[in-house]
Amino acid sequence: MCGIVGIAANRGINQELYDALTVLQHRGQDAAGIITVENEELFLRKENGLVRDVFNQNHMVRLRGKIGIGHVRYPTAGCASSAEAQPFYVNSPYGISLSHNGNLTNAAELRRALYQEDRRHMNTNSDSEVLLNVLAGELSRLGSLTLQPDEVFEAIGHLHQRCRGAYACVAMIQGFGIVGFRDPYGIRPVVYGVRETAQGQEHIIASESVALDVLGFELLGDIAPGEAVIITENGRLLKRQCAENPELTPCIFEHVYLARPDSVMDDIYVYKARLRMGDRLARKIQREWPDHDIDVVIPVPDTSRTAAVQLANELGVKYREGFIKNRYIGRTFIMPGQEQRKKSVRQKLNPIDLEFQGKNVMLVDDSIVRGTTSREIIQMARDAGAAKVYFASAAPPVRYPNVYGIDMPTASELVAHGRTEEEVQTLLGADRLIYQDLEGLVEAVSKGNPSVSRFEDSVFTGQYVTQDVSDAYLSQLELFRSDAAKQSRGAVGDSKFIDLHNPV
Repeated sequence: MCGIVGIAANRGINQELYDALTVLQHRGQDAAGIITVENEELFLRKENGLVRDVFNQNHMVRLRGKIGIGHVRYPTAGCASSAEAQPFYVNSPYGISLSHNGNLTNAAELRRALYQEDRRHMNTNSDSEVLLNVLAGELSRLGSLTLQPDEVFEAIGHLHQRCRGAYACVAMIQGFGIVGFRDPYGIRPVVYGVRETAQGQEHIIASESVALDVLGFELLGDIAPGEAVIITENGRLLKRQCAENPELTPCIFEHVYLARPDSVMDDIYVYKARLRMGDRLARKIQREWPDHDIDVVIPVPDTSRTAAVQLANELGVKYREGFIKNRYIGRTFIMPGQEQRKKSVRQKLNPIDLEFQGKNVMLVDDSIVRGTTSREIIQMARDAGAAKVYFASAAPPVRYPNVYGIDMPTASELVAHGRTEEEVQTLLGADRLIYQDLEGLVEAVSKGNPSVSRFEDSVFTGQYVTQDVSDAYLSQLELFRSDAAKQSRGAVGDSKFIDLHNPV
């Protein structure tokens, strides 16, 4: 999960790139970067840390230019090395910079081909650098001295044929402009927009529409699966379908947890989708537990709040804010190490005892992943005096790892993997556990845009839309992503590239 942005304007855009990244900070807390260009000179700043910590006044003054791209990330494979902060840059041909959200499932195969056939060497283990070099290689073969839009579109078409997995990207090509493109399944989100000024039109490409709202851009739409959008240096906007058989299959977990509620993705309002999740969850409770004795519904802040409000309304039960959140603690879902996550839960949330004492409490969360957070929160509710603690998940059981850009734990670290719902309930220590049905989740999200007939829902089903995820790949992923593996690497990357397609 990462956040990307690219802006082409009629004035300096350093501050606007910074503002866009702060709005997209929820998509990555590990590293941030911005690259701009002015008079054929590049200006780059990237480092580990939050946006506000990576950039100071001196950095901002030096990020000159009217065109630039930015990135916020957390490490998909658990690597926290600053060497893998984005954007990445390659000088040949033209000078290309790239920011990427997603994950290539054939990165190892591509890495070998790039070295053996194109003599391109990678400096990091990042699949994003692989993607950049694939684009550079295709432009080398197709591009003339003065690059033309048709050549860029053709190069991206060839990239689609070579790359598998999920990728929403924005690239800056010196002397040409900005290019945004999305994989043929449209797994990760990316939108584009326009802003009218006295000097002419300005354009933006970003992961979520909220970045456009904050900067005053009009949303033109999502980049379609397989599509590329070009913003030239002189302000022209061009787009073309570059994939042979595109199929919109967006990641449904974006709506459950990843995206901001005020974003619109593939014409689906995230806030409305989460309201409907609460509605479908309430219907399930009414259907399966009509004589429930819930006194109060309390959300686990922040993502579940929208669903919890609607659930309480549909059940006719009081809604209360029972936990106060320390907003300066990062998302525990992406923190390395079980003990650090467990400790962070207590630091992040503090219960208001009055809302729990003597009551039968229904806690609502967006999902249950490792179960660490849920178990701690349930115990906190008991310690605060709750008579009974019920727990509801707005998503179905998460039983399988994600391979498309979310640092989901390995299968063995997912609390629901290989367990029944009753067994999970016992492990969490809840008096009752209610999961959303997958059908209810799909219905809640797809109602916002009925033309989306299929979602990438592999974390619930184990079915991967790219159809290239083998058992061997998942086994290697288990070895590389597990907490034990990350701790053995010191939670900072390993210099050895692990070949996910040819396990040793």
